[in-house]
Amino acid sequence: MNPLLRSALGCLFALSITLLRAADEYPPHPDSVVQAGVPQGELLKFTFADSKIFPGTTRNVTVYVPRQYDPAMPACVYVNQDGVQHNAPVVFDNLIAKGDLPLIIGVFVTPGVVPPANPDTTLPRFNRSFEYDGLGDNYAGFLLEELLPFVETKQTVDGRAIRLSHSGNDRAIGGGSSGAIAAFTAAWERPDAFTRVWSGIGTYVDLRGGARYPTLIRKTEPKPLRVFLQDGSGDLNIYAGDWWMANQTMERALTYAGYEVAHAWGEGGHNGKQQAAIFPDAMRFLWKGWPQPVIAAVLPAERVGPLLIPGEGWQLVGEGYQLAEGAATNAKGEFFFTDIPTSKAYKLNPEGNPVEFIADTKRANGQAFGPDGRLYAVASGPQQILAYDADQKVTVIAEGLAGNDLIVAHNGNLYVTNPAGGASNDPSKIWLIRPDGTKQVVDTGLRYANGIALSPDQSLLYVADYRSHWVYSYVVQPDGTLAHKQRYYWLHEADADDQSFADGLKVDHNGLLYVATRLGVQVCDQAGRVNLIIPTPNGRITNLVFGGEKFDTLYATCNDKVYKRKLNTTGVNAWAPPLKPTAPKL
Repeated sequence: MNPLLRSALGCLFALSITLLRAADEYPPHPDSVVQAGVPQGELLKFTFADSKIFPGTTRNVTVYVPRQYDPAMPACVYVNQDGVQHNAPVVFDNLIAKGDLPLIIGVFVTPGVVPPANPDTTLPRFNRSFEYDGLGDNYAGFLLEELLPFVETKQTVDGRAIRLSHSGNDRAIGGGSSGAIAAFTAAWERPDAFTRVWSGIGTYVDLRGGARYPTLIRKTEPKPLRVFLQDGSGDLNIYAGDWWMANQTMERALTYAGYEVAHAWGEGGHNGKQQAAIFPDAMRFLWKGWPQPVIAAVLPAERVGPLLIPGEGWQLVGEGYQLAEGAATNAKGEFFFTDIPTSKAYKLNPEGNPVEFIADTKRANGQAFGPDGRLYAVASGPQQILAYDADQKVTVIAEGLAGNDLIVAHNGNLYVTNPAGGASNDPSKIWLIRPDGTKQVVDTGLRYANGIALSPDQSLLYVADYRSHWVYSYVVQPDGTLAHKQRYYWLHEADADDQSFADGLKVDHNGLLYVATRLGVQVCDQAGRVNLIIPTPNGRITNLVFGGEKFDTLYATCNDKVYKRKLNTTGVNAWAPPLKPTAPKL
């Protein structure tokens, strides 16, 4: 190589190293250093080793208590993963003294470690990635059910009891790297418990599924969260993904979905230097306006966004059931459901309260009204298909099939899903029962055939496979049999689940399919794509149906509770004449 060229390249390399170092150097924030005359809080340190959610783990906990704290009033809370970072106790001292933050008790917790039996020959099990990087509510449950209650058993040196606010509006959570995604996940899963999220160099990549967040944020009904994101262009770009791009994708998804989000982009690497420099201002952003609550956004009016009516959320209809199921509505839009273990069926009275309708449904599960006005039900004790007229007179339609859900078409054809298993361990089946009473199996092979619905024009039959992430689509033949089976609708699953738990299905006049799943109601377009996810208040749902005078109210049976929610759409009933929907946007 030419000596002059070698020298020039060497100078260029040295200059690039200098620039990188300069880009990764951030001066300390004035509010991160001890200031004269500012009351200093107290730090309590202890070990927590009694987790049932993460059994066998032990971890260190540091609790910051501001000097001004009075136990007569529960304090706001900030939880930080990976212990104390960014000189946070000093930051809190300064910002509380200035009135920029409310009185906050900080809980700084390290990830769990399972100690080895013999430290000389074996390693501990390091739980950090398991606890922090995975989606789902395990870590949120650990904080809310175990750690924070344990913190509240402590007291300061001068005897002040630790009293923490239990309002999500009074709680923030944060961390860096894997600790950042752990903080976001806790708030995402439990926005009732954490509404303010600090995220530095967040690991929103595929170490354990974190790359799914931008999609879930765009599709899920917005939650009351305020988020601050930080990252640098020199962050990691390795086998699991590109941290720098992932954080920007998170910011764009949050902005799209209407969240209140701020960010600080720099040029640094995967470290806490920029985080420490901006931490005080991030705290100011997260707590601005307190005690005014953080408000959930409204989804953009794009695709199915108009379905959700601003200010119209879920309303409790009834509670105290063992397993509410079998949602159905008649021609008047009246809502019916069953409580399977008690064999009771309920109907809403004119005041909107559930009253007992049938005392003994023989443990009926799925229900649907037919074009003849009768209520059809799948009973398991014994295995029958029953029909109830207006006087509750019951007729046995068919016997000998262990059904789950059913649908009655306008022409009187009745389709029943018969899940796998039972005493004979039979495979899943779909049955056709014609108006003359003849029955035949029209498909087999699903893992667990469950919810069932017809398209608005009744040319297609949809069947949910409870033990997968698919809803199958079939073309209904003139004789009622099925053809051209496809795994058509692709559903999202909760991180801890290997299946979507797809149950009840319903359609609206636009041809959208509403699927009851573990994540909530997943709304799919005619092309088979999930456009919207509507979580339920208690995180459970077994079945759903459109009811009300205009069939614009979605009723959801959710195990021990039943909810309703008005939507900007109209449901379609299989007993009604077929309706050709508008073609989908492809």
